Amino acid sequence: MLNIQKKLSNAFYVILSLPSTAMGFALSVQIAALSWILTTKYHLNIEDVGYVWASGPLAGIIGQVVVGIISDKVWLGGGRRRPFILVGGILASLMLLSLPNIDKIGEILGATDILWVAIVVALVLDLSINVSFNPTRSIIADVTPEGEYRTKGYTWMQTISGMFGVLAYLISVFLGNYTLIYLGVFLVFLFSFIPPFFIQEPEVLSMGSEEDSRRQQRKTEFVELFKIYFAHAFTWLGVQTMFVFAFAYFKQKMNPLANPLSDNELGQMISISFAILNTVGFLLPSAILEPLSRKIGRVKTHALSIGLMSLGYLGIVLWGGTIQVFYVLMAVVGIGWAATVSLPFAIMTEKIDKNRTGFFMGIFNLSVVLPQLAVSVFFGKMINEATDKNLVFIICAITLAISAVLWLLVKESQSNTPITLSGGGH
Repeated sequence: MLNIQKKLSNAFYVILSLPSTAMGFALSVQIAALSWILTTKYHLNIEDVGYVWASGPLAGIIGQVVVGIISDKVWLGGGRRRPFILVGGILASLMLLSLPNIDKIGEILGATDILWVAIVVALVLDLSINVSFNPTRSIIADVTPEGEYRTKGYTWMQTISGMFGVLAYLISVFLGNYTLIYLGVFLVFLFSFIPPFFIQEPEVLSMGSEEDSRRQQRKTEFVELFKIYFAHAFTWLGVQTMFVFAFAYFKQKMNPLANPLSDNELGQMISISFAILNTVGFLLPSAILEPLSRKIGRVKTHALSIGLMSLGYLGIVLWGGTIQVFYVLMAVVGIGWAATVSLPFAIMTEKIDKNRTGFFMGIFNLSVVLPQLAVSVFFGKMINEATDKNLVFIICAITLAISAVLWLLVKESQSNTPITLSGGGH
């Protein structure tokens, strides 16, 4: 074991955060470039793009749960989570490299319908991300003690991953999506393949005394997990609708007939929007959400944030026709995004058994991937046929409003130990 791991130094927390950052960066590339490249280069319609995105959630249903269960129990190549991080990182890099070359892959395979090639590439890409995401999060719990050091591990993960997520969208804006894709190939491989060899995992996950004393309480609170899952699922119905179909909205609402914008210009506007969203999501937790959670609790803080996100989407429906107003409202939407990427995980982990972290993270991920699947299968046709693409953000506003109400039904943990989102030294 390296001294930096024994001492739990800041350098170790950086290394520990990089595999999750790799998967987060791959996901950012996918969000920024997949719909854009399928529409502009391969000329797929909105409904077909939805079908391509549907392959990802199907992969997540299989990948996160199965890998979570297996990685809780196996030991291979000197690690429990390491093998899945390595395999997922390599495959994710290769599939990112495939995105600009789907047509060439189709020619090599002799495929006459490029849609099916795009679906296979997206499927393997999302499966790769899902194979790795669960272990990259679980490994943090495996190698850090409970309390402030565990919280610090997830804080560093959020901070570093958030910075690179914003970087991804800025690269998309200023250097273009093709540069983003090829840089993603390099960073995803580098951050997922090298750091795991500098992290020593424990062969046995012991149950701490505090954990053991809370086990019975967690059994009685198991039903709370399902309330969390349903509330989080409605959040992702709206969020995924935005991610997948924002290009359709922009193409209609931000494309003046007198001076039509190019696909690259529209893509840049979307990337700026997502950069604003992620910047708020990166900065807000430590400045606002953590202090507020100390006063009113995590659940109420999260419900309030999701409610404001719904109002932001409603504002886009009513006043989002100009790009400047749209950017401002995306900052409002970012309040809910900041909560979504931080607070649900903190709320959920108070109710699970440490020895089954991978399993419960896999189950928790179903509240993300099942809504993603529903968006692609059901909403794609609706939005494709709609004459007014405002429908994209009408769906977002309604589903986030429902989510906010459902979050209010979740019971606050008695301890209400606030999550530390600062990432400072110890």
